[in-house]
Amino acid sequence: MMMRWKTLTAAALLSAGMLAVALPGQAQELKIGISTEPSALDPHYHNLGPNNQMAFTIFDTLILQDDKQKLVPGLAESWKTIDDTTWEFKLRKGVKFHDGSPFTAADVVFSLARPAKVPNSPSPFTLFTRSVAEVKVIDDHTVQFITKAPAPLLPTDLSRVAIMSSKAAKPDVAEGMTTEALSKGEGLIGTGPYKFVEWTRGNRIVLEANKDYWGGKPSWERVIYRPMSNDAARVAALLAGDVDMIENPPPADLKKLRENPNVKISQAVSNRLIYIHLDSFTEPTVGIPDANGKNPLKDVRVRKALSMAINREAITSRIMEGLGQPTGDFLPYPMFGTRQDAKPEKYDPDAAKKLLAEAGYPNGFSITLGTPNNRYINDAEVAQAVASQWTRIGVKTKVEASTATVFFKNRDAFAYSAYLAGWGAGTGEMSDPLRSLVATPIKEKGFGGTNKGRYSNPQLDAIIEQALGTVDDAKREALLQQGSKMALDDQALIPLHIEVTPWATRKGLSYKARADQYTYANGVTRD
Repeated sequence: MMMRWKTLTAAALLSAGMLAVALPGQAQELKIGISTEPSALDPHYHNLGPNNQMAFTIFDTLILQDDKQKLVPGLAESWKTIDDTTWEFKLRKGVKFHDGSPFTAADVVFSLARPAKVPNSPSPFTLFTRSVAEVKVIDDHTVQFITKAPAPLLPTDLSRVAIMSSKAAKPDVAEGMTTEALSKGEGLIGTGPYKFVEWTRGNRIVLEANKDYWGGKPSWERVIYRPMSNDAARVAALLAGDVDMIENPPPADLKKLRENPNVKISQAVSNRLIYIHLDSFTEPTVGIPDANGKNPLKDVRVRKALSMAINREAITSRIMEGLGQPTGDFLPYPMFGTRQDAKPEKYDPDAAKKLLAEAGYPNGFSITLGTPNNRYINDAEVAQAVASQWTRIGVKTKVEASTATVFFKNRDAFAYSAYLAGWGAGTGEMSDPLRSLVATPIKEKGFGGTNKGRYSNPQLDAIIEQALGTVDDAKREALLQQGSKMALDDQALIPLHIEVTPWATRKGLSYKARADQYTYANGVTRD
C-alpha cells in the first residue's frame, strides 16, 4: 500500500483531496520542495534567486528587507549620512557567528571587499559594492563607508551583500574560502537563523537552527530543502506529506489546490521580470544561420517587430493561468522608478511583418531561442508560445530548452542569439534592472553583469550614472523613468510579463508571500 501511495500522481491526489498529516514527532522539522537548486552556496558567487534565498538564510546582511522589500535593521542597528560621500553604520552588538566567534567591523570590511575577488562569477555582486571606495573602521561596532560619489542607494545595495565571518572564510586567500570549498560547507559560517549541515546535490540541503540567533529563536529546529524541478513531482510530494511546503506550484494545478481543504495557497505580485534578450552586438550571430553573415537583431526595427509579434495577454491568461501580468517596463508599478503610463507592446503581427520587410527581411530568417525549462513559471512553455508567434511573422524559431544549470552556463558563454530569462530586482527599484540588464558591460563599474545580449547605449549609461549619484529622490526617480523609457524604446530587451508568485503549504502552516520570491524557512509559521 505504501508503494502505491508513493506513486500516485499529483492529479490523482488532487482529485482525491488527500494530504498526509505530519506526525507530532516531526513538528520541529520543516521540509520544503524547491523548484531550482542553487548553483553554489558561496553567498558572493551568483546573484541568482535560488542562491540568494539560501544565502540569506545562513547569512545576514547589514540591512534586511521585509516581504515588500522595505528596508529594516539587520546586522546594522542604524545608519546615517555624515556628508555627501560618507555613510556611518552602527553595528549590532552581541551578535555571534555560528562558530561562536563575535561579529565585528572586520567582518564587514572583508565581506564588502570579497565580491570583486570571486572569480568567474556569472552575475557578480559588485553591482552592489561598486560605489564604495573605502570601508573605514571607527571601532568594533562602527564603520564608515566612503563612496566614490554621492550614493543615495547604498543602504539598499548593502541589503544584498551577505556578511561572512572573516575568520572562517580565510582572508589570507585571494577571495577568502573558494566557491567550491564553501559549497562543501567549509567556512560557510554566517550569523543567520540557520546553520549549514549538509548539501547532497540533486537531493537535499539540510540546515539546523541557530539557537543563539540575535533575531530570536528560529521557527524550526531542522530544515530540509529538497530540489524538485519537476512541477508534478513537487505537488505530489506536498499532497503525499513528503514535504510541508512547495514553491512555484504549477499554474495548471492551482485551481484544484485552492479547492483542497488540506492545502493553503499564498501569492503576491513579484519583482521578477520575464524578458527576452537579443544579441545586438556580434555579427554574424551564432543562432541565426541564414542572414548572409549579418545579424538582423542589430536593427531596432527587427527587435521591435519581434516584440510586436508576441501576444502577451494570451501567454499570461492561457499559459501562465493568471500568474503573470503583461508589462512594458522592467518592474511593476508603483515600484520606485516605474512609469504609470508604461504599457505592454501591442500585439500586431501585421505591423511586425511590415517592419521586418522595411529592415530588409521580407522573408524573415531562422533563429534559436534559448530557455531554461525549470527556473521560471512555465518558462519552456512560454518560450514555445513565443517561438510559435515569431514563426507566424516569418522568423522561423526553434526552442532550445535545458535545465537552469545548463542554460545559464550557455547563456554566460554567449551561446544564444536570443534567450528567455528572468530578473528579480533585489533592491526593489529601477536602478537594479537598468544597471544589470541593459547598461554597457563594464566590470569596474558593476554595470551590465547580466547583459548577455551586450546591448550598449552610452547615453543610457550616463543617465544611470547620474541617477545613482542623485540624492534627491524625486530627481532620481525621474532619471530612472527616463532611462527605462529610453532602453525599452530602443528594444534593449523585450519585456514579457511580471510573475505573480504562489506558494503552497499543508494545512496548519502559513507563508507570507514575498515580492522578492524568496522561500525562507523562517517565514513559515504554524496557524
